[in-house]
Amino acid sequence: MGPWRCLLLLPLLAVALRAQQQQFMEYVERRLTLLEERISQWHDQSSRYSTELRDFKNQVLGMLETAEKEREAMRSEAESAAVRVDRLEREVDYLETQNPAPPCVEVDETLMEKQVATAKQRKNEKYTKLTDCSDTIASIRAMKILKRFGSTSGLWTKDAAGNSEKIYVFDGTANDTVYVFPRMREFTLFSATRKAARIKLPYPWVGTGHLVYNGHLYYIRQQGPFQVIKFNLANKTVVDSSVFPAEEQIPVFGLSPFTYIEVAADEEGLWAIYATKEDEKNICLAKLDPTSLDIEQMWDTPCPRENAEGAFVVCGALHVVYNTRLPSRSRVQCVFDVSGTLAPEDASLVYFPKRYGSHSSMKYNPRERQIYAWDDGYQIIYRMEMKKKLEV
Repeated sequence: MGPWRCLLLLPLLAVALRAQQQQFMEYVERRLTLLEERISQWHDQSSRYSTELRDFKNQVLGMLETAEKEREAMRSEAESAAVRVDRLEREVDYLETQNPAPPCVEVDETLMEKQVATAKQRKNEKYTKLTDCSDTIASIRAMKILKRFGSTSGLWTKDAAGNSEKIYVFDGTANDTVYVFPRMREFTLFSATRKAARIKLPYPWVGTGHLVYNGHLYYIRQQGPFQVIKFNLANKTVVDSSVFPAEEQIPVFGLSPFTYIEVAADEEGLWAIYATKEDEKNICLAKLDPTSLDIEQMWDTPCPRENAEGAFVVCGALHVVYNTRLPSRSRVQCVFDVSGTLAPEDASLVYFPKRYGSHSSMKYNPRERQIYAWDDGYQIIYRMEMKKKLEV
């Protein structure tokens, strides 16, 4: 019975083993499925984290690149600013060491009274000439009309003492700008001021009595009393200024009411032509020191203001040009020689060629022996024939 019982139990054991095996397989499958799901979730999360990390890395790299560019740009700007500041400091240091400080141009009443008193003490004294120049005008040899430029009144000139070929133009009778052309050719060809260099003066000028002399501009400023300003054309600074020591000034020329002081140059140096109410009928003359602007001597001339349109000085002799209210032919009708060599009645009556209107300025250039004139907007050059005073 024992062996038969064992044989009966074997199928039961096999069935039980298959059932357990089936349950185990199902359990393993469930665990594997769960594990696969977790692996899949981990892959998804890992991929998402990788994408986010990559995006963040790209964003950070972009920000770093932008920051680097901005830093480089700021560094370049800082270096450029440092270079400019350094250059500016060197220029300021140079100007401070090379150029004098701009003078105070406020009117000192005490100084003005002292200058007037000193000038009056030497009034009408005999003048001792600095050169042996003894020429006077015999006639106008030629007239050259260059062009028509600017306003009806104005001034054009060259440096009366230096070797510069530059042309300086004052357009009008009141402004603060001077036009500069490099040579006569450019002034003749250029039809507009936009091609000319411009000098903006620190103080406005008035009238047409200004002068360029030995690299400096001597121009007239009106602020209460009239002032003569000495301006360095090279470094564009005011070198000196002086209140003109004349009381109650009036227009020096009857036909040019905008000019109160005419600064002129000749072989002897600088002169100032002016008029006052004290002797309102006649023109006055003064010798200027070109360095200090002091008045060296003053004279009352016999030349009348009435119908005068301009004047200039040649070899120490004042030549006054006259016209009429209705413009006609200009003429040198009065000559006053400060050295007494030439008497007014012995001077030649010199006529200028008939032109367009009347002169608003006439600048004698002692180097070239010719006159730069402004006539109703036309720029004219008069070439003169000279002769010795003793031959008159």
